[in-house]
Amino acid sequence: MSRADRLCGVALAAGAGDRLRPLTLRRPKPLCPVDNEPLLDHALGRLAGLTSDLAVNLHHGREAIAEHLAGTRVHLSIEEDEALGTAGALGALRPWIDGRAVAVVNADTWCPGSLEPALDGWDGERVRLLVVGAEAGDRRLGPKIVLAGALLPWTEVAPLEPVPSGLYEISWRRLAAEDRIDVHPWPGPCLDCGTPARYLAANMVASGGISVIGKGAVVEGSVERSVIWDGVEVRPGEHLVDAIKAANDLTVFVR
Repeated sequence: MSRADRLCGVALAAGAGDRLRPLTLRRPKPLCPVDNEPLLDHALGRLAGLTSDLAVNLHHGREAIAEHLAGTRVHLSIEEDEALGTAGALGALRPWIDGRAVAVVNADTWCPGSLEPALDGWDGERVRLLVVGAEAGDRRLGPKIVLAGALLPWTEVAPLEPVPSGLYEISWRRLAAEDRIDVHPWPGPCLDCGTPARYLAANMVASGGISVIGKGAVVEGSVERSVIWDGVEVRPGEHLVDAIKAANDLTVFVR
């Protein structure tokens, strides 16, 4: 059996994106674009090279996200009544995971690169976390770490239940106390896009500081360090600096 047969990938995409409002009133957070590519597509890209067997969990904005993924081979896990959190989402996916190890990424962070190098030297028995700012052998762990991804053995997935719960509280805090978790550095940038300011910052890092203009957008005014979504018009005389224009009637200024 190949490594790909023993591993599957999950992108967590069920969050409400409340802190990113008003942008998430127009589209779900996983579909908000960074450098003209939806955050969800960036997240799925981090799983490239590991496995082609991928799943996405959905709750908030699930119709739009499901439509975005239509025609792909991605398995959709619909959380109907409430979002289940990071642990509960995997609990709901246990029948699909079916004894395999899991590579997990969040769809609300921009972390260019692949998790494939993280498999080097992994014994498949310990949880391995790819943490921004960590050093090799680091033991620091907390609920607020910036995480590019995680590798979870089936033994840590099997006990999870499909109820609202978080991986840190259910599993990782205990494993860290028992020195049974590996914290590895993430070598590239990784930005949480949870607020408009952070979302704009991710776009500027991705573009090298150049304004990001969406497909079909018309810019007749001027823009600096700004993000213009697909099909939006910047009118003559309009001057946008450090702004996100998500629709013709919605511009968010970051100060």
